[in-house]
Amino acid sequence: MQFMAGYQMRPTRDFLEEILRQKEHLYEVYFSWGNFASGRGTMYQNGEMTEWEAQTQQAEDLKIISDAGIPLNLLFNGNCYGKDSQSRAFFLKVGRTVESLAGKYQIHSVTTASPLIAKFIRNNFPELKVRASVNMGIGTQQGMDCLAEYFDEFYLQREQNRNLEVIEELRDWCHENGKGLFALANSGCMNYCPAHTFHDNLVSHEAEIAAMDNAYDFPGICREYLTKPEKRVSLIRDVGFIRPEDVSLYEGLFPAMKLATRVTSHPAQILRAYCMEKYSGSVLGLLEPDHTGVLYPELLENGQFPKDFGETVLHCRKNCGSCGYCSEVYENIRVRLPEEISLGMETTEYMKG
Repeated sequence: MQFMAGYQMRPTRDFLEEILRQKEHLYEVYFSWGNFASGRGTMYQNGEMTEWEAQTQQAEDLKIISDAGIPLNLLFNGNCYGKDSQSRAFFLKVGRTVESLAGKYQIHSVTTASPLIAKFIRNNFPELKVRASVNMGIGTQQGMDCLAEYFDEFYLQREQNRNLEVIEELRDWCHENGKGLFALANSGCMNYCPAHTFHDNLVSHEAEIAAMDNAYDFPGICREYLTKPEKRVSLIRDVGFIRPEDVSLYEGLFPAMKLATRVTSHPAQILRAYCMEKYSGSVLGLLEPDHTGVLYPELLENGQFPKDFGETVLHCRKNCGSCGYCSEVYENIRVRLPEEISLGMETTEYMKG
């Protein structure tokens, strides 16, 4: 299995160095550019760099990655582009950006959540593959067939990661129709989250929102939901993550898996864990979003999952009302941190390596 890693600008070079070390395992590195809305935040909004400094650093990093022979995927996967969504000026900007970047780097594909951007790229840059964003939630043959004229490749709907029957059906459809199929391995989002679209829209407009006198913060509905102890089994049962140890079960189903690494504070460790297909530490620390802090001072130890977990959930019949498997797993992998570790620690940083 190969992996797609998301570019993240770091204060150190650890992640860039890990990308280069793991290049034989990498299908691509995906990245957003400039002030285009994407599925994650704008890199230079943390105040550590000006927009110009961040853009210069990113350009240098992408050159290093591209020169190493690692293909690049350009993101236009914001959930909303507001008044620009259909504007001529916006599409001219998209075209100039793609043309400029493709002239400098080894870009082989574009990912977008907009059928209009997909149509524009296919019409004007036929040499590039166009991939449907995971945020589109495409998990049926009908959905793929409706978009077949727009997209060359699809990300599987997160909620189908543990449904072998659906995956095989969609893989076969993609092969028959000349399409590509990929999966996101380490989403920490709740399946069928009713606030997911709302949250993605907030992210798309975060620059505008940050300039306002806001009455509320919105860390996600899941955070509030998971503060209730009786709901925390959802971290195992209702999140579709694929553990590093279970990647081999998906061989032949996808040529590569996407790793969410653009926001996490430890992207190098996540990439290394999946490339090695082994990890010890908080399983939630592998995910975006990372809910490790919700359980503090406990964590869910990845090394204590039963060996049959991946196989069991991949063939799950979803009869949760009469099945206690995930609840049993949850209780068996709960570990309380020793007092000397828990005192004063950053709760989202507990990762053994």
